[in-house]
Amino acid sequence: MKKLAALFLIIILFLQVGSCTEDAVNENKKTEIKVPLGDPFILLYDDTYYAYGTHGNDGIEVYTSDNMVEWEGPLGVTNGYALHKNDVWADQWFWAPEVYLINGKFLMYYSANEHICIAESDSPLGPFVQDVKKPMLEDEKCIDNSLFIDDDGTAYLSFVRFNDGNNIWIAELEDDLRSIKMETLTKCLNVSQSWEEVWPRVNEGSFITKNNGVYYMTYSANSYESQLYGIGVAMATNIMGPWNKSENNPIYQKPGDLVGVGHSAMFTDKNGQLRKVFHAHFSKTKIHPRNMYITSVEFENMDGKEVMTIDPDYITTVFKEY
Repeated sequence: MKKLAALFLIIILFLQVGSCTEDAVNENKKTEIKVPLGDPFILLYDDTYYAYGTHGNDGIEVYTSDNMVEWEGPLGVTNGYALHKNDVWADQWFWAPEVYLINGKFLMYYSANEHICIAESDSPLGPFVQDVKKPMLEDEKCIDNSLFIDDDGTAYLSFVRFNDGNNIWIAELEDDLRSIKMETLTKCLNVSQSWEEVWPRVNEGSFITKNNGVYYMTYSANSYESQLYGIGVAMATNIMGPWNKSENNPIYQKPGDLVGVGHSAMFTDKNGQLRKVFHAHFSKTKIHPRNMYITSVEFENMDGKEVMTIDPDYITTVFKEY
């Protein structure tokens, strides 16, 4: 009987140890939840990264991070929203925000109800509001507005117009940064390369940076629903054009296991590295929610010519665990 009791005790201890080991393994296998932002944009302010993008139905959410990998949020002051529909014009389709600190105010350029808009806040967490609730162009639907301020302080807005598919135009802004000088409106890009002709006619999601006196405009082509959604680049020596697309396009398409890669923006991280933030499909079988990823941008000399390259390796952004 004593031998049986001892054997029974050993079996119980073994099962308990096995259970603890299994719990530890399961703990290590916790599923990482990715940050669900389409059309993402990142602002570095006061040593904190702020990420905005397309996701919420009622406005624009904001997430924060100290290291670009682990994120918290949504943390906007209005139920997680940095911009809420009650504070601005339109009540649906809040897409593709960008946020800049200019003259002590945070300005958000975004699309709502297929119109380009701008709102203002004293904090990157919001609330972003419009004193006058209207879009920048009242008589025309446009999306994907992106701000660029040149070395001389002149501000420009590039955005998508719906003529012959989605194509990209640019215009100079008035000094208030809220009004478009319509007489300067100039077409930049439309579908013109074979890789862009998957379906439908789309050039969108522009973002401009400048290096060694050359303007670089990254953009996305093909439907965002396509796994072949990708990123191209065009160059110009005058911001109003002509813009010439790179013969190396697409410069970023289906990196690693990602599909549906596009609508990107650039920012400089805490170490001075130029970064590109972009979205990709949730998986190879599901589009939504699209998730946010980050990679690096370099300018390299190839055969005596400067070219922009995007690192195929990327950071997967996830929610911080406590």
